[in-house]
Amino acid sequence: MRVFLRKKIVCRIVEAEFLLAMFLIPHKVTARGSYAITDLGTLGGSQSAANGINNHGDVVGSANVNSSGTLTNHAFLCSNGTLTDLGTLGDYVGGLSPVSSSAAFALNKNGQIVGFSYTSSGAIHAFLYDQGQMTDLGVLPGAQQSKAHSINDSGQIVGWSVPAGPQHAFLYDGAGLNDLGTLGGTESFAYCINNHGQIVGDSWLTNSGLSDTAFVYSNGVMSALGNLGNLPTIEALAINDNGQIVGYAGNSAGTISRGFLCSGGQMTDIGNLGGQVTNVIPAAINIHGQVVGTASGNVGPIRAFVYSSGVMLDLNDLIDADSGWTLFHANSINDNGQIVGSGQNPSFRTHAFLLTPRPSLRNLRINNGQAQFDLSGMTGVTYRVEYAPSLPVTNWVLLTNVAMASSLTSVSDSGNASGQRFYRARQL
Repeated sequence: MRVFLRKKIVCRIVEAEFLLAMFLIPHKVTARGSYAITDLGTLGGSQSAANGINNHGDVVGSANVNSSGTLTNHAFLCSNGTLTDLGTLGDYVGGLSPVSSSAAFALNKNGQIVGFSYTSSGAIHAFLYDQGQMTDLGVLPGAQQSKAHSINDSGQIVGWSVPAGPQHAFLYDGAGLNDLGTLGGTESFAYCINNHGQIVGDSWLTNSGLSDTAFVYSNGVMSALGNLGNLPTIEALAINDNGQIVGYAGNSAGTISRGFLCSGGQMTDIGNLGGQVTNVIPAAINIHGQVVGTASGNVGPIRAFVYSSGVMLDLNDLIDADSGWTLFHANSINDNGQIVGSGQNPSFRTHAFLLTPRPSLRNLRINNGQAQFDLSGMTGVTYRVEYAPSLPVTNWVLLTNVAMASSLTSVSDSGNASGQRFYRARQL
């Protein structure tokens, strides 16, 4: 991206491997190399998957543990590049092979983590992990198992409690599991809770799964969300603090799935990636309305996607062409636009990944004889902005270091810019 000005000062914004034509939150993301990718590794085994990320960039998921003779897949926390094994609620040794298994799905700004784990009895129970301790959240009355799927910054947790007995959505408020009921049928599931206490999920209207309908639960009332065309099966999977909801609608055969965004009571089909990749399941939405998820087809590849400003893009087209990665599932996105999920790495292993948006410079202009432009990047991150008088560059000169308080910050060059200058930005 080169920008020429009509005054004597001629300045250009240069795209390097870390500076690309990408407009960050809440703008469209369009360019190859818009994201840097990080392999989060495993806990010693061969596979991993990332399921959740908070605004600090901490990631949770599950990963294989290298332990022969035991089926091991443990919940993990990745913070500052280090994976921590969260352990389990107990190892089950009563079957044909010992099982030591847990998975983490979400975490809040305080680092509290929720998910599910096997217990020593072989049951699966929801857990809360806080300050190094994994706590069993128990089950609803009459049930034997439970799973926790989301937690907000107040520590409220939602999920569902599973057979024996009908599966029901629950809300954990610190004292125990509260049954959220259903829309009239026998089963319900809660997938996400926002910081206002609004919950989304799906519930049966009758005793048949063919009556599956998305709901929003607010102020103690569960309400049906609506429908998308003539597709009868509807699930709401995520809600942000603005009350925007994403999910999907499908046919009774399970062969069609159409992703939707519900905003202001209006449900919109978010489209697809084209070709044979037409089945879309959104997984998460951030405060800016950016949506991530998985797109697939009856034949052909599975692809992770991002939906921003009304456009759906294949995340595989937004990483470096020579990365060696194939991104399958995008499971969560934070308010800085960082995305986590799972894909095939250059070693052909299924690993958890972290995508981090690269900085962008735009809107180059002259103001009172000085060159000015806008730096877009992640809040809380410091970027080094540099300039050079010509290309190719042998030495970039520091213009300023910018600690981002917002996703868009104005930068001025008050030095001698009587000739041509090139600018770039990189993360410190």
